[in-house]
Amino acid sequence: MNEPLSSPPVKPVAPPHVRIRPEWLALRTEPALEPELPIIDAHHHLWELPDKTYRVGDLLDDMSAAHAIRATVFIECKTHYDTNEPAGFEALGEVRFACDEARKAQALGTRTKVAAAVVANTDLLLGDGARPVLERMLEISDGRVRGIRNIAVWHADPSVRASAATPPQGLLSERRFREGFRHLAPLGMSFDAWLVHTQIDELCALAAAFPDTRIVLNHVGGPLALGPYRGHRDEVFDVWRAGVTALSRYHNVSTKLGGFGMPLFGFGFQELPLPPDSQTIANAIRPYVETCIDAFGATRCMFESNFPVDKGCFGYGILWNAYKRITAGVPDTERAALFHDTAAGFYRIGTT
Repeated sequence: MNEPLSSPPVKPVAPPHVRIRPEWLALRTEPALEPELPIIDAHHHLWELPDKTYRVGDLLDDMSAAHAIRATVFIECKTHYDTNEPAGFEALGEVRFACDEARKAQALGTRTKVAAAVVANTDLLLGDGARPVLERMLEISDGRVRGIRNIAVWHADPSVRASAATPPQGLLSERRFREGFRHLAPLGMSFDAWLVHTQIDELCALAAAFPDTRIVLNHVGGPLALGPYRGHRDEVFDVWRAGVTALSRYHNVSTKLGGFGMPLFGFGFQELPLPPDSQTIANAIRPYVETCIDAFGATRCMFESNFPVDKGCFGYGILWNAYKRITAGVPDTERAALFHDTAAGFYRIGTT
């Protein structure tokens, strides 16, 4: 599974995110399909970083396309870390930030429960030392923290830059990481796993070792189209499909359907003269979405926007239209799971 494919000479390393161009995005709008279908956006970020800002007002502006977004899940993104906290506790600042943004949304009277669930970051390489950090996060989060994400994306080839994070090789197998990981389930916390398709076997081993810990694979497991994988979509798809099929056999694992605007997928939406319409997006991503649904079942799949990371490639409302197009023939109960119920159950979100 981990053998790289042959390729032409390596091109310069691309950044892991596409630059957002509001004037380009404005060239394409669509009315919301099925505007009453309840949705939980299972994966988005809010941040205030040196080179970019995306706050709750920006998210609400993107949501104004009239889809019925009932709630959202905030995912850690290394923002607002508090350097005044003791070593290992700095990410408490990000939890406070996410909760503050959620309260701002409430104050605005929005129908959407923004950051109804928060997936925070605790360095599980702290081993047993992660436990007090996890407990403190639960205490300060208004009951919003549901889980932890430690990005594990790694590849030996420097041209395969799928994430801005730089974790060590084999993070999920590290003894100290697993010492920290074992505290999640007793605290009622889940784990968001972000890695690429050449690492899915590592997640299989983790899921097998901790069958009582709920795990969700981010961005369908990152089938690569970078570096040595560029131009080999069919071969990568076959390897990726075998990986997610193997992973689906672990019943403590679910998956998120999204992230398709990241360069690692190689769709090149950002290179079009006009932003893609929902049918174009649906045609491109359908094989990945349908493979995951076939493998995991609708009750272990949830749609995500991955905004603002994916905003460089398409509009928020247009993306949800694409998801609706792909699932137009899916039975109503399964569709409800994909758009709302799976995320509601996994992250314990009430939206009534």
